[in-house]
Amino acid sequence: MKPRKIPQRKCVACQEMMPKKELIRIVRSPQGDIQIDLTGKKPGRGAYLCGKTSCFKLAKKSKAFERALKTPVSADIYDRLEADFIKVEDEFIANKENVPDDDDDE
Repeated sequence: MKPRKIPQRKCVACQEMMPKKELIRIVRSPQGDIQIDLTGKKPGRGAYLCGKTSCFKLAKKSKAFERALKTPVSADIYDRLEADFIKVEDEFIANKENVPDDDDDE
């Protein structure tokens, strides 16, 4: 049986390719809301980010979210995202460590 392909995504800040499950998704919904999507399944345009605060700060400085989400992102949205990012960072890291590898089944 052929091994399953693991979807890869690029961090908008550090430009590092990683498995999709190891990145945090920032999504712009069809209504225009910008928020963090830990499930990775919310509808809308997404941008992926490493789970590091340094990457978030680099994305903010380089306006990477504006390019990736194809919409202007105001300073108050960045501040709200940064607060949300800090809250979910520990939860995201804990979930990443608890996820078993699918390759162990074979």
